[in-house]
Amino acid sequence: MNDKILVGLDFGTTKICAVVARKNIHGKIDILGIGKSESRGAIERGSVVNIDKTTKAIRNAVDAARIQSAVDIQTVYVGIAGEHIRSFNNHGIITFPDSPHEITKEDVKRLYEDMFRIALQPGEQIIHVLPQEYEVDNHRNVMDPVGMSGVRLAGNFHIVAGKTSAVQNILRCVQRAGLHAENIFLEPIASSAAVLSEEEKEAGTVLIDIGGGTTDVVFYKDNVIRHTHIIPFGGNIITSDIREGCSIMQNQAEVLKVRFGSALPMTVKYNEIVTIPGLQGRPPKEISRYMLAEIISARLQEVITFILRGLYENGFKKNDIVGGMVLTGGGSMLRDIKSLFEYTTGLDCRLGNPSQHLAGGLAEEASNPIYSTAIGLILEGFKIEESMETEEQTQEGQEKSTTISHQKELNKIEKKRTKAWLSEIFSRTKEVISDSFKNTNIE
Repeated sequence: MNDKILVGLDFGTTKICAVVARKNIHGKIDILGIGKSESRGAIERGSVVNIDKTTKAIRNAVDAARIQSAVDIQTVYVGIAGEHIRSFNNHGIITFPDSPHEITKEDVKRLYEDMFRIALQPGEQIIHVLPQEYEVDNHRNVMDPVGMSGVRLAGNFHIVAGKTSAVQNILRCVQRAGLHAENIFLEPIASSAAVLSEEEKEAGTVLIDIGGGTTDVVFYKDNVIRHTHIIPFGGNIITSDIREGCSIMQNQAEVLKVRFGSALPMTVKYNEIVTIPGLQGRPPKEISRYMLAEIISARLQEVITFILRGLYENGFKKNDIVGGMVLTGGGSMLRDIKSLFEYTTGLDCRLGNPSQHLAGGLAEEASNPIYSTAIGLILEGFKIEESMETEEQTQEGQEKSTTISHQKELNKIEKKRTKAWLSEIFSRTKEVISDSFKNTNIE
């Protein structure tokens, strides 16, 4: 059992979610506590619009998770998304004066760190630098160049940048809630860690995380992130469309969407009617389920258009998406949404949840797609923790090896000194004995 306990904090437009977990001896996640708090009016499309409300929502979510898990929560891994996020690919090159040069980890690190020095738009900062592949002289598509010889090392990187003010507002709210943000991750990357299999990442798969305010997209190919994209609307805009189209209240529209909505009008009978209470003193209102499905379908097809456009404009075609699409997040729970995506795109599609990584505790409750991001943050956190431990152990091993080597060298020197000292003693003893024989008169 791993005694390390991590907390994932998911910032959503409709909710803030805190999940507390540890990793068991089999490498699976045991969920110890879950806390949720409504964030409407505090966060819009992934960006904080009210510091006090967001801070209060964080405290409420964390307190609920703390009570359920009996864990004193101090540090969290934070997710970030929003329309301010921008991503692009960049190419870097370094050359070596000595030839041939054996490439080391320090050379790769230097190329990686160069990416943080590229020019950005005013008010932006880099959130992630994600290596894709390397090139050593004429050898392309190299995944690990360490140990190879060459005069030039090049690399392709996927850069994720966001508005500094938006990042700082999130971190400020976390700090005001009495917490420390250990690290910050782009939310669709975290979700993909919880939902996608290694085979899907290798084959070429699009993860689509449909939240309340945004729809987050990440495309994996050859086990590498090739594209990320944030679409600035999600489930909330569908609710708003229903409210306006049916002339009803916002909360009524949300209930209609969740309980009676469908993404495919063809699956609903034309004459099916849902009756909802009218406003005070007014008669009940009848809503056609077919019309409701048409409203939902129209908006989702617009989302699909944005997803495909983002992929095609970056050079990715349908043949690249062998693994199809995986839907997750609260918006993925709409009835018939999987069928709509398959029908519209012509690609295979499945609904994704984090159950493959869960083993104990509140695993059944946490298998809901709304927790994909929070659990993905925990998985990414454990990956960082384990990487740091491995690096520390390697460093300790190297230091120990260096100490042993140094001690061996000292032992050799000491042995030589001892040998010389003994040789000198034997030589002097021999001289003394010889002199004694000379001075002795033997008759």
